[in-house]
Amino acid sequence: MSDGKLVGIVLVSHSAEVATSVAELAKGLAGGATEVPVAAAGGTEGGGLGTSAELIAAAAASVDRGVGVAVLTDLGSAVLTVKALLAEGDELPDGARLVDAPFVEGAVAAVVTAATGADLDAVEAAAVEAYSYRKV
Repeated sequence: MSDGKLVGIVLVSHSAEVATSVAELAKGLAGGATEVPVAAAGGTEGGGLGTSAELIAAAAASVDRGVGVAVLTDLGSAVLTVKALLAEGDELPDGARLVDAPFVEGAVAAVVTAATGADLDAVEAAAVEAYSYRKV
């Protein structure tokens, strides 16, 4: 735990509606987790389907509290866009990290874990562990 500051979470989807809905679902299932800084970065600036480096960078900046930002993505080009932003080095906050996790389950696990004051490594580990959630 870092002096009360919580890890930020960015949810990147090809759809603004999906990103926003997953953010709401994760916060709701985490008991509201109103203190956890979560931002949705979905779709393009024009409201279409796709990904936007500008929206992702703005979302990451909005949730950065200086203790790390976990970025979860849905599909292919969202991953590539985040990787490109990380490679550029100055587009995302220091401590921003692409987390390899399922989008919905990983988002819920990340928000629940961040709400406890856990550090970025623990938030990432919880999100990654969501790959093992069995449904049958």
